[in-house]
Amino acid sequence: MEDIAKIKNENEIAVEIGKFIDEHKGTGTVVLDISEFSSWTKYFIISTISSMGHLKGIVKQLKLYLLERNIDIYHRHKNIAEDGWELVDCGDYVIHLMSSEVRKFYNLEKLWFNGEILYQSSKSS
Repeated sequence: MEDIAKIKNENEIAVEIGKFIDEHKGTGTVVLDISEFSSWTKYFIISTISSMGHLKGIVKQLKLYLLERNIDIYHRHKNIAEDGWELVDCGDYVIHLMSSEVRKFYNLEKLWFNGEILYQSSKSS
């Protein structure tokens, strides 16, 4: 059985990442604990971005934020995706930054509806 303090700490880190994205004008940010339903990650952090410029800026700031907290980023992309969806894979934390159109199409929250919502932004997408 996992240590309760470790789980709480991981939950807090996931929520902090979600709030960081909100502070950088991500909208409709949701942090889902999907650990009971996924063997490859524990948290999805999903947020809507407003433009490609916004996406590039938030990814740059997010990578610095994660590095400062010793959170590893796997599968780094040199160029930001032009399709309106940038996935930042941090192992236990998978961050999805999406345009509103892409987010509506894939509807990850509905796909992972069993996950516990740890944080939900007051700003809608």
